[in-house]
Amino acid sequence: QVQLVESGGGSVQAGESLRLRCVASGTGQSITTMGWYRTAPGKQRELIAWMAGIDRKGYKDPVKGRFTLSKDADQNTYYLQMNSLRPDDTAVYYCGVAGSWGPGTQVTVSS
Repeated sequence: QVQLVESGGGSVQAGESLRLRCVASGTGQSITTMGWYRTAPGKQRELIAWMAGIDRKGYKDPVKGRFTLSKDADQNTYYLQMNSLRPDDTAVYYCGVAGSWGPGTQVTVSS
């Protein structure tokens, strides 16, 4: 089973940026599909961005144009660049692969 660890969260002001990282281990083959999710206070976990195949990417409307996925396939490491952060981006962010989750990383955005 794949193990995932997220990092890069923190507390920032609105308009600032953060770069989240997800490192995957315990898999003997390249990961072809992964997603970034978040759980905001009082809400359910939601998918916000995903990567599939060689270079297919998708973003949900709340983050489209502000967040960008990238990967370092050789290192099984995935990044989520988050720009123009807003207070409603405050959440615990997770990466998910094949039903496995990391512990998450907290992002707090203040106005």
